[in-house]
Amino acid sequence: EVQLVESGGGSVQAGESLRLSCRISNFTGPLPDITWLRQAPGNKCEWVAMKSNGHTFYGGSVEGRFTIAQDNTKNTVYLQMSTLIPDDTAVYYCASDRVKFNYENSCPNSEWSYWGQGTQVTVSS
Repeated sequence: EVQLVESGGGSVQAGESLRLSCRISNFTGPLPDITWLRQAPGNKCEWVAMKSNGHTFYGGSVEGRFTIAQDNTKNTVYLQMSTLIPDDTAVYYCASDRVKFNYENSCPNSEWSYWGQGTQVTVSS
């Protein structure tokens, strides 16, 4: 089955940047569509960004600051995060193969078939 492995989280100051990686394995055909989500303590699972069929989409809270890119030679999708703010503090997940639209409160959840293990991003002011 498809496997997603994340890396790149860490602790930074407000205004700094981080790049998260989601390496994908055990898939056939082109790189699958990848969605990035996050969950901060006490908050619901938040949809952050998605790359699908060559198009990228971003949530309102990150648009203009976050960018998705992919490297087909490395089977990796990246989330470049710039101008980070404390509200970006969360555990970030990459996910693939959305099968439901339940808008569940927690992530990981059953809406996507495959999830990365999550990576912590902490932004201090």
